[in-house]
Amino acid sequence: MKRKFYEKLLDWKRKSNGRTAVLIDGARRVGKSWIVEEFARREYKSHLVVDFGNVHEHLPNLDDFFLYLQQITRTRLVEGDSLIVFDEVQKFPRAREAIKHLVADGRYHYVETGSLISIDKNVRDIVVPSEERRIKMFP
Repeated sequence: MKRKFYEKLLDWKRKSNGRTAVLIDGARRVGKSWIVEEFARREYKSHLVVDFGNVHEHLPNLDDFFLYLQQITRTRLVEGDSLIVFDEVQKFPRAREAIKHLVADGRYHYVETGSLISIDKNVRDIVVPSEERRIKMFP
């Protein structure tokens, strides 16, 4: 399946080069997770998905966090050429707040996905990072 949205992700990767994360928001069931995983498979040496619909983790320190992610997903992350996807990020808004530190760390690229209504509702108690580029996805 080909989606025009894929080009937006390619453009983000080229322009950002890891200096910003991208937040894909849109209605439920429009293919956000699918397009991100397809993009990750094609454009990076490795990727992993943290689905906050199933996992609620905190970020004690980045070395431990990345090691933990690699162990639970059995994925080897390649510095500078791996994508980490925070899927259903509206269920764990503090992950969005952590993006500032993760992007500054510079080891990996980040994409966040979430449904439009929940994202706006759940940002009251967090600082939304300036390192986050928001792209809307439509059916």
